[in-house]
Amino acid sequence: MIDERERDLALGLRQGKTDAWRTFHDAYAERVWWSVARVLGPGSPDVADVVQGTFMAAAQSVRTFNPRRGTLWFWLWGIARRYVALHLRKQKRQDQLMQAAQWLAAGNGQALRCLEGREAAPPELTEAAELATLIRATLVELPPDYAMLLTARYLEGKSEQQLAAQEESTVPAIRSKLARARRAFRRVFGKYATLVADESGKRKT
Repeated sequence: MIDERERDLALGLRQGKTDAWRTFHDAYAERVWWSVARVLGPGSPDVADVVQGTFMAAAQSVRTFNPRRGTLWFWLWGIARRYVALHLRKQKRQDQLMQAAQWLAAGNGQALRCLEGREAAPPELTEAAELATLIRATLVELPPDYAMLLTARYLEGKSEQQLAAQEESTVPAIRSKLARARRAFRRVFGKYATLVADESGKRKT
């Protein structure tokens, strides 16, 4: 349960009163900051983004606050925890991508040569988790139609004839679009080979 002061503050927040939001921010900003910093680390440059995201989400969802379920702090920290979890998942993905980029750089371009058909791919390459990580990351960056076409052709094994029927197009048109999609894929995939060097350069500066 919350006291009368918090109840009045919550009412002011729901009514969109500027003074209420200023009081709310002043009362909880530092507490949210240090609570987030304890999870992410006090030196993390992402603490400010998580705190800012927390208060923006609170402003957008203030009508969901129910004083019968707990205090304003309990509600606000619940929002902050969700943002922390999202950040940690994002950081994990970034770490996995960096590890995969390091693996790619160590291979001296073998993965790209194999993907382009210029070299036979050994089983240890095609089964590598790092390669799967890079392929997924590349497909996400491509235009949706390119990503869907490449996935259907090379991961699902659909023929050009099947794709033409599916897209209500012609085989030559599908073949041409596949060629453009492969070029786009190579450009995006190739940038991961330089990711490690770029990150190393940033740390030195």
